[in-house]
Amino acid sequence: MTTPYHAPFIFPVQNNGLVVGGMPLTRLADRVGSTPFYAYDRRLITDRVAQLRAALPPDIHLHYAIKANPMPAVVQHMAGLVDGFDVASGGELKIVLDTTMPPGKISIAGPGKSEHELRQAAAAGIVVNIESEREMEILARVGAELGIRPKAAVRVNPDFELKSSGMKMGGGPKQFGVDAERVPELLMRMKALPVEFYGFHIFSGSQNLRAESIMEAQRKTFDLARRLAQDAPGPVRLLNLGGGFGIPYFPGEQPLDLPAVGAHLTSLMPDARRDFPQAEFVIELGRYFVGEAGIYVSRVVDRKVSRGHTFLVTDGGLHHHLAASGNFGQVIRKNYPVLVGNRVTPPAGVESATVVGPLCTPLDVLADKMDLGHAQVGDLIVVLQSGAYGLSASPQAFLGHPAPVEVLL
Repeated sequence: MTTPYHAPFIFPVQNNGLVVGGMPLTRLADRVGSTPFYAYDRRLITDRVAQLRAALPPDIHLHYAIKANPMPAVVQHMAGLVDGFDVASGGELKIVLDTTMPPGKISIAGPGKSEHELRQAAAAGIVVNIESEREMEILARVGAELGIRPKAAVRVNPDFELKSSGMKMGGGPKQFGVDAERVPELLMRMKALPVEFYGFHIFSGSQNLRAESIMEAQRKTFDLARRLAQDAPGPVRLLNLGGGFGIPYFPGEQPLDLPAVGAHLTSLMPDARRDFPQAEFVIELGRYFVGEAGIYVSRVVDRKVSRGHTFLVTDGGLHHHLAASGNFGQVIRKNYPVLVGNRVTPPAGVESATVVGPLCTPLDVLADKMDLGHAQVGDLIVVLQSGAYGLSASPQAFLGHPAPVEVLL
């Protein structure tokens, strides 16, 4: 199939239109009743989890970081697929506690947890990844007030980084976790407190497409955990190895070599199981589970030519999909994969066009000078790779436009 899209195409096409969750895009738009909207394909999410299960060692537990997509229906679906949830706020915690996931399989992380959130987490019986001495002291006090021993793991800022990652979460000065060299002192203090030590959370980076970098980080994570465990107040029962698995967005990017990552991790497991006989080993992923399974759909409301260049004005924009506009972590703006969803293969060839939204700012760009079909008013513009860090990561209130619908098919 010839399309302007540059990455592996995972959505079916029928009658030259995109099919999502078994439904043609034009019919889906009628079913939703309005544009813009997000649509997530549950089959693609389920298949991705199955691919991970097949590639990774059987004693690796998969946790979903719901910050990637906290839509309740998506989280409910994930509850039947993964082994645990990781949340980053009290609000996210409320969402996962409504699912069938046991509280003992839920953890919370974040560098600025409030006393209210720590109390919530302790009362719920989930694992708290403490990120400072302050959090540890508050958690201990809250536990004493509630008459329980809260479950505590230490989030570690490692002394290495995940090379080539889109977002570095460890190594160097970071707001996340406790510096690795300070962890032994914190663990000594923990021995005297009424908290239950569970293990370590070592997350060094995200959005990485280089298998070699992920493999190196995993090896270093095990080595660091071995050193830190020497000062632990009890056996390591939880070792969160982080994640970092990326998905392709831009021209020239290739999918992660998942079999290579799995084979390397399999080679590390015998020693890990020997050194941590009581541990549950966790890979924590968000984007890798759901990112490619989602699309953002807006409708062309105007077609304008300005000094020889075509602008497709849609009813969607950065207020719904900040990441696609390039204003969510990109240093140099690159286009997400975008196509005309009701005419995937352009019958009249492609034209260079810029897709913009309705907002009164030049930042409201969904695709800049991109080869697209000759879209007309009423056509549906689709931003692919939109299942993660979409609506919940965007400034929805900006300029007062209506919020889009989200659907899981």
